[in-house]
Amino acid sequence: MVIIRDLRLADGRDLRVHDTGEGDAALVWHHGTPQTGALYEPLLGLAGERGIRLVSYARPGYGGSTARPGRAVGSAGADLAQVADALCLDRFAVMGSSSGGSHALACAALLPGRVTAVACFAAIAPFTGDDRWFAGMANDSALRAAVAGRAARKRHGEQSEFDPATFTAADFAALAGAWELMGVDAGTADRAGPDGQVDDDVALVTPWAADLAMVEAPVLLVQGEQDLVAPRSHAERIAHLLGQAEIWFRPDDGHISVLDACPQAMDWILQVAR
Repeated sequence: MVIIRDLRLADGRDLRVHDTGEGDAALVWHHGTPQTGALYEPLLGLAGERGIRLVSYARPGYGGSTARPGRAVGSAGADLAQVADALCLDRFAVMGSSSGGSHALACAALLPGRVTAVACFAAIAPFTGDDRWFAGMANDSALRAAVAGRAARKRHGEQSEFDPATFTAADFAALAGAWELMGVDAGTADRAGPDGQVDDDVALVTPWAADLAMVEAPVLLVQGEQDLVAPRSHAERIAHLLGQAEIWFRPDDGHISVLDACPQAMDWILQVAR
């Protein structure tokens, strides 16, 4: 069972929180773009099998959470601290996919006394301000529009559609199989409106307000070598900024299929969390 509640934050915004409520260890899942923050299979089953209490929340603009234009990736740190306080979670691990991995890393940097371990799948690296950051992306038009600001990114979204070339055959197989409900959730988030997606993209290409060199917890980066959304160079840049991290390169995986390593990543978290 998943408990859903709307949490009123100190600044008056609401965050929609999802919580399985039980487990010997706590793990906060940071969703990708676009997602609603809902918890679904196989995440629920994998966590339950391991005695993990799984928590998630919808970032501002998604899934019932109040939009916050101009938020930084690092804004997630203060939001997560309030979620954890409300759920009486003193310490917890974080895990995220795609832009969710970026937000998980920022939370680890900003909450070093509380985050016990970090596992990221296909995370997006901090923006470098030059074209090398976009290298290897099959379709970088949304992020390039975001560089010009929120209004430009919003206009882009009104004029564009999903480009299937951004996913590999392995990605589509994953969305038709084990990760089908991730695709369903993405569709729900997309239909609800553009605010979350727009603000995610703008946050990714502006300063994060979080220094990855401040991350103290062990970090695992899981990277598909066929990824056309967050290329291998992003995992390598993140590792460089962290100073040290464990990286699992998966030669046949893309942006979604890399999540098939989720069982092993959860096991890793339970082994290294401190």
